[in-house]
Amino acid sequence: QVQVVESGGGLVQAGGSLRLSCTTSGLTDYNHAMGWFRQAPGKEREGVSCISRGGSRIYYADSVKERFTISRDNAKNTLYLQMNSLKPEDTAMYYCAATTYDCYSGSWSSMDNYNYWGQGTQVTVSS
Repeated sequence: QVQVVESGGGLVQAGGSLRLSCTTSGLTDYNHAMGWFRQAPGKEREGVSCISRGGSRIYYADSVKERFTISRDNAKNTLYLQMNSLKPEDTAMYYCAATTYDCYSGSWSSMDNYNYWGQGTQVTVSS
C-alpha cells in the first residue's frame, strides 16, 4: 500500500521560511517523479514544483521561482520543499504527489499526471 505523508507546515510571518517534507512508503522513489501542489481556499489546486526521477529536471511555478527550492533524498524516500521569503499569498494547503510519468515542461503541473497524493499540510503566512 502506497502512503504519502507531508509534514512541516505551520504559521509563519511574511518574509519567513518553512521547509516541508514528504515521506513515501510502498513505492520506489527512484522510479517516480515527485511534485508539490497547493490549494488556497476558494481556488483550484495548482502546481508549485516538480523534480524528475533522477533530479536532473526541476520546474517551478512562476509565482515561487527564486523563493522555493525542491529537492529529494531517494535513500530516505523523502521529498523537500524549502520555502523562503514567504508571502501571505503563499497561504494554502500544500500537497505532495508522486507520478510514474516523470516531469516534463509541458505537463508537470497537471494533476492528472500524478498517481499518488498525500493529505496535505497547511501553510499560513501572516502579514
